Amino acid sequence: MIEALEGSQALARAVVLCRPGVVAAYPITPQTHIVENISKLVADGVTDLELVSVESEFSAASVAMGAAAAGSRAYTASASQGILLMSEVLFNISGLRIPLVMHCANRAIGAPLNIWNDQSDSMAVRDAGWIQIYCADNQEAIDSTVQAYRIAERTELPVMVCVDGFTLTHTLESLELPSQEQVDGYLPDYVYRRSLNVRQPISQGTLVGPDVFPEARHSHHQALINAIPEIERANADWAAVCGRDGGALLTVEGDPDAEIGILAIGSTIGTLAEAMEEFPDYPKVRLIKLRVFRPFPIEALRAACAGLRKLAVIERAFSAGMGGIVGTEVRANVPGVTVYNYAIGLGGRDIPLTIYPRILDAIAGDDTRFQILDVDLSRLPEEDR
Repeated sequence: MIEALEGSQALARAVVLCRPGVVAAYPITPQTHIVENISKLVADGVTDLELVSVESEFSAASVAMGAAAAGSRAYTASASQGILLMSEVLFNISGLRIPLVMHCANRAIGAPLNIWNDQSDSMAVRDAGWIQIYCADNQEAIDSTVQAYRIAERTELPVMVCVDGFTLTHTLESLELPSQEQVDGYLPDYVYRRSLNVRQPISQGTLVGPDVFPEARHSHHQALINAIPEIERANADWAAVCGRDGGALLTVEGDPDAEIGILAIGSTIGTLAEAMEEFPDYPKVRLIKLRVFRPFPIEALRAACAGLRKLAVIERAFSAGMGGIVGTEVRANVPGVTVYNYAIGLGGRDIPLTIYPRILDAIAGDDTRFQILDVDLSRLPEEDR
C-alpha cells in the first residue's frame, strides 16, 4: 500500500518489519526521527522489540554489537559526529564479523558546526570494514534496509545504509512499504553461528599477535569482496518479491552510446537525472548511480564505463589535502577514461538543476584537477583561494 511518509518514519517502519530484537537509540540531528519513530511503534504495541536508550553513540554501537553477538537481530543509527564517536566500535563490529545493520543519516562533520547534509561522516569510516549502501531516494532506502539484513546475515558482515540527511530523512513522499508477509518470506530468522552462549563459552575479540593478524585482515578483506554476488542476489530476490529493482551495485541511465558520463552517489542522482531532461541541448550523457561503495564494485563499474571518453565523478565529501574520495578510487580502477572530479553540496549547500550544465562546461575545460565546483572564491582570503 502506498502511503505519504516522512523518510525517517518510513525507515523506522522498515526496520521494525525486519523484526529486530534490540534497538539501541541515541539522538543526533538528522537521525533522531528514525529512533523516535521506532520508539513510538514500541509504545503503540506494534512491536515488542527491546529499545535501549543509551548515553552516547559509542554506547549505542556497543549495545547493538553485544545484542547481535548474543544472538538477537539488532539495529542502531547515527550521523555526523555521532558516527565518529562510534568509530572504534564500528571497527570492532566488522572485525568480529558480526551481522548488524545501521542507518547513517548523512550530515557534515564540523568544525565549523554544520547540521546539514553531506557525506563526510560515512566517508570518514569507509575503511571500517562495513558494507556501505548509498540510497538515491526513500523508496530505495526502504528496500535497501530489508536487503541489508539479509546481506549482513549471509555474509556475517555489518551493513551501513546511508541516506542523505534532511534531503531524504525529513522529506515527505508517497512510498510503498512491503507487507510483513513479504519481509518474513524474504528474511529468515536471525541465526549467528558464533553467538555467545554461557553453556558453550567461546572467546571473541581476544588479543592477536603478528603471527595471526595479517591472516585476520586478509580474511576480512576477502569476505567483503565475496559479498558482491550476495548483494546482487539479495537485490534480485527482493525485486522478485516486490517488483522494485533499485540496482544491486550500480545502475546506468541516459544514452548508452554517450561518450561522456557522470557518476554520483546518494540523492544527487535525482537532481542530475531531472537536469538531463531540463537541458536537452547539452551533449548526451550516461548517468551512473553508484549504490554500493564498499565493497568497491570494480568490475561492474568498468562495464558501466565501457565506451566513455570522459567521466565526471560528483561527490559530497572530499579528503582535505588530497581531493575527491570516490573520484580517486574511480580513477585508479577505470583505465582508459579521463576522470574529472567535483565536490558539490558540501554542508547542505543547495544543488540546483543548473549544476548539470556547469559540470558539462567544466569537463569541456579539460581541467582534471579536483574542484569544489560550487565554491565562491571571492569569499575567501587570497591565500586560501
